[in-house]
Amino acid sequence: MKIITCYKIVPEEQDIVVKDDRTLSFDRAEWKIGQYDLNAVEAGMKLAEATGGSASALSIGGKELENSKLKKGILSRGPKELFIIADDYLREADTFQTASALAAAIKKMGSFDLILCGEGSSDLYAQQVGPQLGQLLGVTTLNAVSKIIPEGNKLVVERTLEDEVEVLEVTLPAVISVTTDINLPRIPGMKDILAAGKKPVTQWCLADIGTENIDCPTRSISTLAPDQTERKQIILEGEEAVQKLYDAVFK
Repeated sequence: MKIITCYKIVPEEQDIVVKDDRTLSFDRAEWKIGQYDLNAVEAGMKLAEATGGSASALSIGGKELENSKLKKGILSRGPKELFIIADDYLREADTFQTASALAAAIKKMGSFDLILCGEGSSDLYAQQVGPQLGQLLGVTTLNAVSKIIPEGNKLVVERTLEDEVEVLEVTLPAVISVTTDINLPRIPGMKDILAAGKKPVTQWCLADIGTENIDCPTRSISTLAPDQTERKQIILEGEEAVQKLYDAVFK
């Protein structure tokens, strides 16, 4: 089984500063691999190990992708090779631009059986890239998948819905977005980190994958942090405390 896992690098949340005018400063934020994507990488590795297949990693974004620490960070988690499309035009790409660039890169990489994505990105969490990518590639597409079992040339997957667990048989090729409860991502050891530096990395720009002018159907007007309100610090005591709490919450 040939597996490709898509991931995104995002700013470290704890380093983002909210300014007085509620705009956000990313000046001191380090870049990291999106937390939700680590589950997709782990799912890809477990499937590759179970089927004797291969797992590759793929990401698009700005020049930050060229950071050697980030490249080792993803390769030390098991993928045999890494493909990146590093172009500053993609640094603030919306979900359609991201899915379009990923689709073009995957076609250039050749055939595949399974594409894995996280349930959403750690910064925007739009949850749209996986479904749009599947549509652009014209293959079976599923999201909210919490379990994957390989069975011959197909997969049996579970989707945990609000009131039930849905079990589906999936023919390949497919694009699947996995939830965070599908696994516990592995922590790379020193041996894995050292080996990651020797794995192949292929870097392309948009021109290399034939997508220099991807239409952007959305435009971000502004991004502001919520209004901050002071804590009221109300202390409720006595037999009527529960009722007072209920009234305070729902008034």
